[in-house]
Amino acid sequence: MKNRIVFRHASRLIATNAAAISLAVLCGCTSFIPVYERPAAPVASTYPADLLRPESADARPAADIEWQRFFTDPRLKQLIALSLQNNRDLRIAVLNIEQARAAYQIRRADELPSVGAGISAQRQAGSSGTLANVYAVGLQVTAYELDFFGRVRSLSQAALSQYLATEEARKTAQMALVSGVATTYLNLLADEELLRVTRAALTTREESFRLTRLRFDNGVSSEVDLRQAEQLLETAKAALAQTQRQRALDENALTLLVGQPLPAAPLAISDAALPLAEQPSLTALPAGLPSDLLTRRPDVRAAEQQLLAANANIGAARAAFFPRIALTANAGTASTQLSGLFKSGSFALTGSATLLQPIFEAGRNQANLAVSKVNKDIAIAQYEKAIQTAFREVSDALAGRTTLTEQLRAQAAIANAAQASFKLADLRYRNGASSYFEVLDAQRTLFTAQQATVQTQALRAQNLVTLYKVLGGGWTEGLRAF
Repeated sequence: MKNRIVFRHASRLIATNAAAISLAVLCGCTSFIPVYERPAAPVASTYPADLLRPESADARPAADIEWQRFFTDPRLKQLIALSLQNNRDLRIAVLNIEQARAAYQIRRADELPSVGAGISAQRQAGSSGTLANVYAVGLQVTAYELDFFGRVRSLSQAALSQYLATEEARKTAQMALVSGVATTYLNLLADEELLRVTRAALTTREESFRLTRLRFDNGVSSEVDLRQAEQLLETAKAALAQTQRQRALDENALTLLVGQPLPAAPLAISDAALPLAEQPSLTALPAGLPSDLLTRRPDVRAAEQQLLAANANIGAARAAFFPRIALTANAGTASTQLSGLFKSGSFALTGSATLLQPIFEAGRNQANLAVSKVNKDIAIAQYEKAIQTAFREVSDALAGRTTLTEQLRAQAAIANAAQASFKLADLRYRNGASSYFEVLDAQRTLFTAQQATVQTQALRAQNLVTLYKVLGGGWTEGLRAF
């Protein structure tokens, strides 16, 4: 009974698919890839109004500004150019492109027949029971699949989308590299500025400690004043050692990003580099709309290409339910005698077609289809997450641009006031109008304010680099500097 049910089911499948094959032959090859619709962006249509500023009409989007034009410090430009040549992460991204391109070419080749030269020898029995040898030589086409239902083309389309995704991933890697080199370079400039401030503070405190010891030795100052001056002196020495260590770490990080030892003078970081406060800034970067990120950000485009690949794989999984038709053909010469292969009249042409209709696959095709659909749902979620991440990164950078300028202005005012306060406290102490504790406190406040100013300058410059990156800047080649 069970065999009868299976037979009826198989007969129904064969009849249905025979009609489908006839329709495919008449109408041309078909495709079962679902119609692609880009998912709606799961973010607000605009950025928060309090993060935006009026934009000039001639302001260019970040993605259209080459990094050679955005960064004007010649040392930074050289370091970025070297990193694009030598960085291993970027090199891996480029090799991934080559790998994906080769995989696509393999899939693309499956759409065309493979032709080879073949020689065969067979020994077969005739109708009379006698054995005979048959020799053949010629061109052969073996098991070429006639892609009536688009299975091979769907796989080729998926491979193409994956290849395009790796190209977008390479652009993302370049953006991250350009931004990383610039950020680390700015860290080094901040380290140099902190070293200058710390050495100046150390010199001042050494002189202060010398005078305090002299006054103590002559019975004018107390030991409390001496120990407080010593404490400030050792604090400055500790800060100097910490800053020197941080500079070495940042230089090591930059060396890794560049992919080779940093250039020697006059291209060294510490040799006449532009001070941190003089680093040029392009504050007119337009934020645009969140929807612009779909076309400006390579990481978002890469996520969409992965979604397109998953969509194409559904078409291949659907086509697996239909028959596969394979064509085998031979064209050449054949003879029962090896010496007669190339004599006149020995030409032979043979061909055969095989149709394989899936009947019982133990649910394999159905499971493959379910997997492909789930993979598409995963790709949709990853695409939406990429958009949300991009929106958050831009919003964060805009918040920094809005607040860090004012923070830097206020911090510079604090440092200037602390400088004036220290001079007044020192003058009052020398004239006997205040205690030495007031001078020491003013020194401590001034040093802290100067450090905070340098750190805020670095944050402001690095935030602009980040804004350039998250708006899609840094991947265009533009002018070649190397």
